Amino acid sequence: MPPLSVLQPITHPIFTQHKLTVQVKRDDQIDGIISGNKWRKLKYNLLHAKSIGAKGVITFGGCFSNHIHACAFACQQQQLPVIGIIRGEDNHQDNYTLAWAKNWGMQLSFVDRKSYRLRHDEHYLQQLQQQYPDHLIIPEGGSNSLALTGVAEVINELNQQSEFDTLITPVGSGGTLAGLIVGDKSQHNLLGIAVLKQQDYLENEVKALLPSRSKNAHNWRIAHEFHRGGYAKFSPQDAEKIRNFSDIVGIGFEPVYSGKMILALLELIESGYFPAHHRIVLLHTGGLQGLAGMFERGLLNQDEWPSLPVPPVQ
Repeated sequence: MPPLSVLQPITHPIFTQHKLTVQVKRDDQIDGIISGNKWRKLKYNLLHAKSIGAKGVITFGGCFSNHIHACAFACQQQQLPVIGIIRGEDNHQDNYTLAWAKNWGMQLSFVDRKSYRLRHDEHYLQQLQQQYPDHLIIPEGGSNSLALTGVAEVINELNQQSEFDTLITPVGSGGTLAGLIVGDKSQHNLLGIAVLKQQDYLENEVKALLPSRSKNAHNWRIAHEFHRGGYAKFSPQDAEKIRNFSDIVGIGFEPVYSGKMILALLELIESGYFPAHHRIVLLHTGGLQGLAGMFERGLLNQDEWPSLPVPPVQ
């Protein structure tokens, strides 16, 4: 099958200075709504839901979640009712992300943070499944074994498109990196950039997701020093660097996921991490819809990001 997304070479003075080749796997362009890793994670989950005759889907996310946004639209396209269990208060239900989710038919169920922490608890999930016996439960971020199958296809596509040495991806829930490990079969260096401050938590999450045949892979690591203060945290200076990089290379990035990958790349290059003539691929995991929530909360000035227009809810 042909690749789902293009592999785009990019140029920047720092790449030239250090004699590096850098390309971006444009998964942000897979679909106009379900972009990046969310498309790949949801693909086999929703095919499975249809195959078992599920009457609907249940999933989890925060008030500005890329996963909630993508899952709502994907389920509408597949004519599957969907319930979103949302961390936070219902006063957020009209923000950009959740207004679109409701527009696409998602039923929102708001819970407090204490209740939301149960989203991985086996007893809680059993109770939820008993309450909705005809629904498929998809975890937060979409990260499960079915998601890994979809993400692994990135490697197959890249092997058709180019030779490379290192593949870099932002890491949130760990599912994308785990899928890449499964697909790569120890062919390349895989570098995850942690976007949240959790020490070894992410390594354990990735290892737990890996099937037995991939648990001994040693060609991957997670860099924890580039989280910029924690999940969804970034400084005005960080945002400015990301925007400048976007202007130079002609590709939009946001400060929570893909932008932290870019900042890490620049710092690693400056530190001499990559040898001359190294071939790097950046996986653009999408998530640009999250910019709208940053505009709404005054975290970013929309006028300063003119290449990333945000359409209104219909």
